[in-house]
Amino acid sequence: MNKTNPGVAIVTGASSGIGLATAKALQNAGFRVFGTSRRAVSEKSDGITMLTCDVTDDASVAKLVDEVLAEAGRIDLLVNNAGMGLLGGAEESSTAQARALFEVNVFGVIRMVNAVLPAMRRQGGGRIVNLSSVQGFIPAPYFALYSSTKHAVEGYSESLDHELRPFGIRVVLVEPAYTRTSFEDNLARPDQLLDIYDAARAGMTTAVRKAMEKGDAPEVVANTVLAAATDPTPKRRYAAGKMARQVSLLRRFVPASAFDKSLRKQLGLPV
Repeated sequence: MNKTNPGVAIVTGASSGIGLATAKALQNAGFRVFGTSRRAVSEKSDGITMLTCDVTDDASVAKLVDEVLAEAGRIDLLVNNAGMGLLGGAEESSTAQARALFEVNVFGVIRMVNAVLPAMRRQGGGRIVNLSSVQGFIPAPYFALYSSTKHAVEGYSESLDHELRPFGIRVVLVEPAYTRTSFEDNLARPDQLLDIYDAARAGMTTAVRKAMEKGDAPEVVANTVLAAATDPTPKRRYAAGKMARQVSLLRRFVPASAFDKSLRKQLGLPV
């Protein structure tokens, strides 16, 4: 593909927030974009074709990829954006709830990747952009399970990139910090609440709400995804926004003890 015709893109979780902003940015850049959502939405919006897909279901993912290939003939870019969050003490979630979170955030990514790879190999190239988070490389108190899914996506993506390079396929990560979306309103709550965590959980909920209000617009992340999707010499990771870049630098260069102290102070936790 080329700059005037960059190709065909699939963006999961494209009905709102980062996914919708990403779909629009890619469409404006010349991509033919297929967005997905779990529930049916308007079939076409601003040139973006919307299809239903549940990333936790093998048959649904296979059907989506078949539909895109039947209509467009190829898949040049996959943006794995669909995901869910969970706020609470780690021990407040049952293993069933933890498994459900991994089913979306990790296995959903794996399903989508496995489904598009045969087409990308036949084409001799492609790009996969996986949405991670700063919580994919730093500790995240009261987001331990969510953070662990993003750590998993980071390890999977970096390893997979090495496997796929011989086929002309690259895998990259985009790491946002707080972004002004409905993420905070849609956070899942633990399924076995413990009184001992009530105060900390409430405090963290307030901290997240305030951080989201000051966070980046979804378009900031979308533009980073576009850069990651079109960079001729892609990097492994792309920090999305000022805060994400700052956190990434601090994590790399600040001593662990100092980073730990700063993190706890920022989150209002006893130092």
